[in-house]
Amino acid sequence: MSWRKERSRAERGYHHGNLKEALLQAALGLIAEKGAAGFTFADAARMAGVSPAAPYRHFRDRDELLSSIAQRGFDQFEAVLTSAWDDGRPDTITAFERVGKAYLAFAREEPAFYSAMFESGLPVDLNPTLMAASERAFSVIRAAAERLAALAPPGRPRPPALMMALHIWSMSHGVASLFGRGDAARRKLPMSAEDLLEAEVLIYLRGLGFPTDRRSPSATEQADQRPAGQPSGPWGTPK
Repeated sequence: MSWRKERSRAERGYHHGNLKEALLQAALGLIAEKGAAGFTFADAARMAGVSPAAPYRHFRDRDELLSSIAQRGFDQFEAVLTSAWDDGRPDTITAFERVGKAYLAFAREEPAFYSAMFESGLPVDLNPTLMAASERAFSVIRAAAERLAALAPPGRPRPPALMMALHIWSMSHGVASLFGRGDAARRKLPMSAEDLLEAEVLIYLRGLGFPTDRRSPSATEQADQRPAGQPSGPWGTPK
């Protein structure tokens, strides 16, 4: 859901005392205009139409406000990626391409959330709740990587699914941040960001010797589909 729609809903709710939601939406608006580092706690209070002291009723400081926004963004991001993956239907390659397109669409359609999630400079490892939300989103990419690893040609060791997930996440994030953004920082391309990412991932998979044709899963592939985090071959999957 767009932050603009949520903000309109929050403004209506604020008149009934929904201060926390009003502050979240005010901060989202400021992030959309100025970036994650471009506003102060007082700016958020002013945008929400309250006194500078009012935000402290719900948030310790600006970082806690940003963290709440980033967590909400990761929750929405996880839902978007999960829907795109659709448990690998109708086949692994097609489903994985949908995940890449969904990644780019989220960056383009929700630039304020995306900025809070990845450009705020928040120490994620010191915030267990935010860390858990980000890991849930990443787990969708990792689950897809598990399925991809299962397609390794016979006789060849499977690469660690976690390594593949991190490589593919890095590719997706790079294309989204440079060419798929929904703000003025987006750079021009002689092709669509979706086409660039698709070509990049296919080149990567072919380099590992993986088949990249679209097909229905074979009986072997179906039997080899394991939940993320379980060993997937001679190299295993790092925990």
